[in-house]
Amino acid sequence: MKFWIKNYMRACPGTRLGYEGNGSGAGQTDFLQGKTAFAGSDSALSAAQITQSKSVCSNGGRAVHLPAVGGPIAIGYNLPGVTKLVLDATTLAKVFDARITKWNDPAIAKLNPGAKLPSTAIRASHRSDSSGTTDNFTSYLSAAAPSAWPHGHSKDWKAKGGDSAKKSSGLVDQVKKTVGSIGYVELSYAIARDIPTVSIDTGAGTPVDASVFTASKAISTAKIADGGDDLVLRLDYATKTPGAYPIAMVTYEIVCDKGNKPATWPTTKAFLTYIAGVQGQQDLSFEGYATLPATIVNQVRSKINSLS
Repeated sequence: MKFWIKNYMRACPGTRLGYEGNGSGAGQTDFLQGKTAFAGSDSALSAAQITQSKSVCSNGGRAVHLPAVGGPIAIGYNLPGVTKLVLDATTLAKVFDARITKWNDPAIAKLNPGAKLPSTAIRASHRSDSSGTTDNFTSYLSAAAPSAWPHGHSKDWKAKGGDSAKKSSGLVDQVKKTVGSIGYVELSYAIARDIPTVSIDTGAGTPVDASVFTASKAISTAKIADGGDDLVLRLDYATKTPGAYPIAMVTYEIVCDKGNKPATWPTTKAFLTYIAGVQGQQDLSFEGYATLPATIVNQVRSKINSLS
């Protein structure tokens, strides 16, 4: 968002856009309380929140979702001497549920033949704030390892134990400084802090690394949920497609379908048009994020034109 805003304001002198990356949960709350012109969120609003949005969208409007960006959720770790690490959904579920507690556990060793795994205690880190990244990561665990992950999915962390940190920046810093730690963050944060990331054994034959391209391959099969006029996407977290990284997410911009704030709507609509446009989408790969499938982006552009 900072990158998009900088480019947009450079192209449109005199325009001022303010954006605070305070987590998906806080962003949703601010929008539903009428504090902001739009919200960015890595998970969709619930049915109850959609109903609540009718109080801030005038003229009979309600909140709708505009997919804007995709990307991988990387599993970063801090284990000196281990430069390559493979895990699968079941093992990850048990690690983050405090049922695998040592790095040389047989389940991890089986996935990493020949690796010199230490007996170091595992320090699994999760977000302390309400987070769309948490929602997508736990969606992956519950879809790909349902028998090993009993907590379902949520923006708020439900499992017991482990360490916690606020925001992606706090979590990645915690992993960076804590030997034996493991945590989930958007790939760009792991790259920026030079943290190694886990390859995921999806059952496809070859473990898949987290990258813009492997996440794009997974997101390319996303479908619009329920076939409605809202553009919430259904991701296949349990994909076994070769070369598809399964722990992916889509970020939505949330606005009213009608009844947006008159004072800010012209600028909001112009900015949304830019980020869904050719240039806005092309810029994403340089920032560690994935462009969305053309069929989805075309629907987003059409939807923006219909908003008021």
